[in-house]
Amino acid sequence: MTDLKDKVAVVFAASGDIAGAVAKSFSQCGAKVYVTARNLDAVKALAQEIKANGGRAAAAKVDALNETEIDDFLKEVVAENGKLDVVFNGIGVNYNEMGGRPPTTLATFEQFMAPMEKICGSQFLTSRVAAKYMMQTRSKGTILLLTAALSRSKLSNVAGITAASAAVEGLTRVMAAEWGGDGIKVICICTGALMETKRISGWIDAAAKEYGIPPEQLIMQYKAFDILKTSPTLKQVGEVAAFFASETGVAFNSHVVDVDCGKLNIL
Repeated sequence: MTDLKDKVAVVFAASGDIAGAVAKSFSQCGAKVYVTARNLDAVKALAQEIKANGGRAAAAKVDALNETEIDDFLKEVVAENGKLDVVFNGIGVNYNEMGGRPPTTLATFEQFMAPMEKICGSQFLTSRVAAKYMMQTRSKGTILLLTAALSRSKLSNVAGITAASAAVEGLTRVMAAEWGGDGIKVICICTGALMETKRISGWIDAAAKEYGIPPEQLIMQYKAFDILKTSPTLKQVGEVAAFFASETGVAFNSHVVDVDCGKLNIL
């Protein structure tokens, strides 16, 4: 596929499973891909894998919560290529960053705000800096955000990440409205819980220990809501992201798109 031929793409938090899959798909569709994360070794390995498969990739250490680092890096990308076409931020939070799953009456303000600052805050920073450079270079690019299905679920003891996920969706709509006049698309991808990712498997193991139940029971409870009795693979999620960034994907803008094969418990 060459839907993204000659496009310049930047993936933030690319040390994560979803962002890594998105970066690989961008490359397979013809894009030149820059992969960034705080873990430089991880993104160097990802870039090497992409290049070994015939793609074009470069790695850099960038903290997706540091606006100066984000700005400096995107400035370098634009200086090298003359444009910026696609940006994806795959940032998420680990179980311990939420302080486990305390009831809302017991959670501290810091525990509530931690996912809001990291998830929504990072998406705000990478998106607005990317939009600035897309406007300057008239790139008419695509900004892809990532959210969690918790935003439209009714699950107890996850107030912080649920609020943060909903905030990312609202932010998507606002930014699409603001930047559409410059030809910039803004789309939010909601993958649901992908069992093959290290983040979700870690969540399940930690929650199982906290509540004293087998991990298999938690997995079965989640999968009970599958409409097709299957879930998308990481590769499929990456391919969907590449489609949204393509010319054909222009039909989608300001949307929050569920990439989960359908869930009975998601509004």
